[in-house]
Amino acid sequence: MRGPAFFSSFGFEWMDRIVDNFFNAGIIAQSWPQILSGFGITVLVSVLVIVVGVVWGLVLTLARTMEIRALNALIVAYIDFFRTMPQLVVLVLGYFGLPYIGVRLSPFATTVLGLGAVLSAFSAEIFWSSIKALPAGQWDAARALGFGPLRTLFSIILPQAVRLSIPLLTNRAIAVSKGTALGTAVALPEVLGQAQSLVGMLANPSPLTLAAACYLAFFIPLVILSRWLEKIYGAGSRTRRA
Repeated sequence: MRGPAFFSSFGFEWMDRIVDNFFNAGIIAQSWPQILSGFGITVLVSVLVIVVGVVWGLVLTLARTMEIRALNALIVAYIDFFRTMPQLVVLVLGYFGLPYIGVRLSPFATTVLGLGAVLSAFSAEIFWSSIKALPAGQWDAARALGFGPLRTLFSIILPQAVRLSIPLLTNRAIAVSKGTALGTAVALPEVLGQAQSLVGMLANPSPLTLAAACYLAFFIPLVILSRWLEKIYGAGSRTRRA
């Protein structure tokens, strides 16, 4: 026996309701093209958020090593602001607030830059903490060998700091990039937004199940990668300390 009443014949009517509402094959087949389009946007935005956030965070850290008091104060204020502001508030302010000062961003640009700014704040703090965690004697040893400040930073200090940062950085990058779902608040047609639109049109929540499957397909490999990196670089850090 097939169809919506399959489980009812065995006395499990509630299973038929679950299948019909969340795993409706006809609805899923009808929704797939639009969900796939949104999934492509989700992947692209997530990758760009990670790139923008990590690169800009590293730039802020390098600027902070210059130890210019006024510049450091601005960087710290930037970090504190974006670390404490909810991601949704950042996106809403960027999309609806910036036009009042003559800056108009598309939903795509707002989401990438807004979440990228949030990630950059965490990245900058992680990089800075990693630099500070290195023994101060390494700077003195490099100076004794005739290394200048910039050469010491880029050849000795920064490679070690980046290595130490990787486990924390990957976890934070995944956490922030999942905020792409918040792009629906600024009309970004990512996978969740497309699913919600289809639910309204088709009066069935099965598109949300399909969207959830897309999120799992994208983020589970990233979580596995982060655990692998944490294991590799975490073990390397413990070996060096020993």
